[in-house]
Amino acid sequence: MKIVVTGSSGFIGTATVHALEARGHRVVRLVRSGSAGENRITWDPEHGQLEPDVLAGIDAAVNLAGEPIGARRWTERQKAKILDSRERTTTLLSQAMIRLSPQPRALLSASAMGYYGERGDELLTESAASGHGFLASVCRRWEAATSVASEAGIRVVHLRTGLPLHPSGGLMKRVLLPFRFGLGGRFGSGRQWMSWISLEDQIRAMLHLLENDEANGAFNIAAPEPVRNDEFTRVLARVLHRPALIPIPKVLIAIPFGRELTNDLLSSIRLSPARLERSGYRFTSPELEPALRAMLRL
Repeated sequence: MKIVVTGSSGFIGTATVHALEARGHRVVRLVRSGSAGENRITWDPEHGQLEPDVLAGIDAAVNLAGEPIGARRWTERQKAKILDSRERTTTLLSQAMIRLSPQPRALLSASAMGYYGERGDELLTESAASGHGFLASVCRRWEAATSVASEAGIRVVHLRTGLPLHPSGGLMKRVLLPFRFGLGGRFGSGRQWMSWISLEDQIRAMLHLLENDEANGAFNIAAPEPVRNDEFTRVLARVLHRPALIPIPKVLIAIPFGRELTNDLLSSIRLSPARLERSGYRFTSPELEPALRAMLRL
């Protein structure tokens, strides 16, 4: 298939492009800057600039674009940037896709577990209602931005992703160094659920849903064995043969991130990937400790 990918230079996007190309798909990157080329198309979502003709001949799109959630403190300006970078890009891409003839067959569009908000110990399937707070609102609007594509008959999949784990990026890249020096510990109370997934499983699950013509709607992209944060820290420390004795109080996390972002970062979200498993997907790393050992080669 010929597949256009947004957000192709990010942590998930880079791995996605490599996996698609390894599967024999032709990937076209939709980029904001740099020169256009045979496998690169420039666009300007901020100003609504994307000519549908440049997408001619694509079979599907994988939409991963978005301002990083935890890159900066959540000022009102930063929150607007987080929302706009998702809603505008998704709307623009969807509108361009429906104007193509023939239309692409599928749109895989990123979402996040933040859709559900703080939920305590509740086990969350895709039928659970959306939660409260800024991230839940962003995810609702992000998903709604694909409605023009689904109404036109394009198969749309929403990827409600947990925490992707790999030492090259995301959470693991931030915590690995302090844990290696024995300076790790639980975050806040440590009682919050962490819905995680190995990067390998996330990419494999995305390709599975892209190539499965029956897959439609929202899917929780998370390992079937979520853990509480205190268990995550204990397991990571054990794998690294280090102690995990230095808890990070919520008040200290709030100093660089602010209260609102800290509350969302420490939300308890316990995802069930039952719908993904019913679609035929089989996890390579369903349990945390073997997953960490495999990705860290320990």
